[in-house]
Amino acid sequence: MKNIVFNGSCTAIITPFKNGEVDFDSFRKLIAHQIENGTDAIAVLGTTGEPATLSEDEREKIIVFAKSSIAGRAKLIVGTGANCTRKAVENSQNAERLGADALLIVTPYYNKCTQNGLILHYTEISKSVNIPIIVYNVPTRTGVNILPETAVKLSEIEKVCGIKEASGDIAQIMLLCRSLNGKMAVYSGEDSHNFIFLSLGGLGVISVVGNILPKEIKLLTKFVQNGQFVEARALHEKLLSINKNIFIEVNPIPVKFACSEMGLCENELRLPLTPLEKIHEEIIKRNLEEF
Repeated sequence: MKNIVFNGSCTAIITPFKNGEVDFDSFRKLIAHQIENGTDAIAVLGTTGEPATLSEDEREKIIVFAKSSIAGRAKLIVGTGANCTRKAVENSQNAERLGADALLIVTPYYNKCTQNGLILHYTEISKSVNIPIIVYNVPTRTGVNILPETAVKLSEIEKVCGIKEASGDIAQIMLLCRSLNGKMAVYSGEDSHNFIFLSLGGLGVISVVGNILPKEIKLLTKFVQNGQFVEARALHEKLLSINKNIFIEVNPIPVKFACSEMGLCENELRLPLTPLEKIHEEIIKRNLEEF
């Protein structure tokens, strides 16, 4: 198998805001929360980090700050995807220059592309950088689905070493894990499917729930790695409710509210995202009380 970026748990971390600006004091607390609980990798500027609302200057400062705060204690993965290949190349080169250990690159969105277009897109990015790439398949957001046979072709691209799979299609997940076995890493991109991915041979998870429960998400991966499937299933079942409710509204609205309830950051988002509705606040609060 190709170079493995991480084996275990990765948190797709939120970007905290305060009074309209990136809140780096809270960002430091959020990263410390991850490190203290054994998270193997931290992904910044992914969907959960609201990258579409960030300026180029803010993106650069976030990468630099994360690199300094993590200080080699976990892998730093940076989201650099775009619906323009040239822009994705530029983002990826900047992230590498600023110290990223790996890149998380979502499929092109809105203008979409064919399966062949996906291969050419990632090939061009791969030729432009010297660090590993994890491709990100999330068709509910992008309108593009990486088919398992395309994922196999992507695994042949030099820098592509993993895929974050969030199609939600169990049959596709099973075929993907079987097809990519020994070729490149498969990571769960949907918390409700973490146990399934790990049981099918996935090397880890890239989690939203990990923002609030990094210890539990890490433990789930360790249980499966150690062959403790009874314990892993029990923990997965305990997490079922929060795995579902953390997406009760558009991500990262619920998880940012949860982090604010834990005192990790302000409950502030950037438009067009809006704070969690009151009727849903009580649901998230009950989930937090369970842990």
